[in-house]
Amino acid sequence: MTYKTLTAASLAALILGAGGAMADTWRYAFEEALDEVQGKFAQKFKEEVEANSDHQVQLFPFGTLGESADTMEQAQSGILQFVDQSPGFTGALIPEAQVFFVPYLLPQDQDQLDSFFRNSKAIKELFPPLYAEQGLELLTMFPEGEVMMTTTTEVKSPEDLNEVKFRVMTNPLLVEGYKAFGATPTPLPWGEVYGALQTGIIQGQENPAFFIESTKMYEVTDYITRAGHNNFTTAVMANKEFFDGLPDEDKEVIHNAIGTAFDYILEYQTGLTEKSLEKIKEAKPSITINTLTEEERAPFKATAEAVEQEFLEIGGPKAKDILDQMKADLDAATK
Repeated sequence: MTYKTLTAASLAALILGAGGAMADTWRYAFEEALDEVQGKFAQKFKEEVEANSDHQVQLFPFGTLGESADTMEQAQSGILQFVDQSPGFTGALIPEAQVFFVPYLLPQDQDQLDSFFRNSKAIKELFPPLYAEQGLELLTMFPEGEVMMTTTTEVKSPEDLNEVKFRVMTNPLLVEGYKAFGATPTPLPWGEVYGALQTGIIQGQENPAFFIESTKMYEVTDYITRAGHNNFTTAVMANKEFFDGLPDEDKEVIHNAIGTAFDYILEYQTGLTEKSLEKIKEAKPSITINTLTEEERAPFKATAEAVEQEFLEIGGPKAKDILDQMKADLDAATK
């Protein structure tokens, strides 16, 4: 599975064509397809903006404007007004954002998870200045679903990941996390993952169930493992210079649209994981879906403390403040 990256000339032509005719067309890129979670969020945002203002929102699903690094560069330069990108990629720019890859930090309970993302002081107060330093206005973060491993061999323990080349995003802490799990982490652009699994260059990758189903990762792997180690997090940002230059009424339109889309996407995900796993099983009856027991998860959980310490070393000057506040926010969400 590959995606065609636009040449500089064709990208310029596309952007000029999109924005030249209409000064109030806002461009929004994201890392998934229109019918996946980020796409659903983006469509709700577009619907709300266009219903409550004269502005139009043009959506660019993954692959339209290149890989994740390309869309982030375009957002920072102002070619894009909005971008949705996982901290897995922005971790290179904002090392503190890697905190979302400390295993077993986020709760598995959906209500507790939703409460955390809705009320987190770390997300609402501590992260925005860090994003602002990179020319980005952090608008929201939201969860996308339980992360699961898909592999060509069965995984019941860290020993089963020994010498398994496991695709990870280009995120230093995620690399350390999979090293701790016993795997050989292999950063790869998403467009290369299906082919790499198909040819045996790698033997595993991780993603939420809906993404495994929609991208057909199950076709080139034989096992799905639910270790309960994480929930995929994503962040919606605006180009800060663009956002700061807007009149207050437009900022209000954006914040209201983000709030409505946030509520919508949490509701949309109700039952999505199980539905996606059912579809996978229907498409490939031979696939094995393992939910690890607490006993089986114990050795994976035992790596969390070491990965957390690694985060404190590589997670930037605000790493401790972020982690401490995250833990306080999570504690409040679980009460």
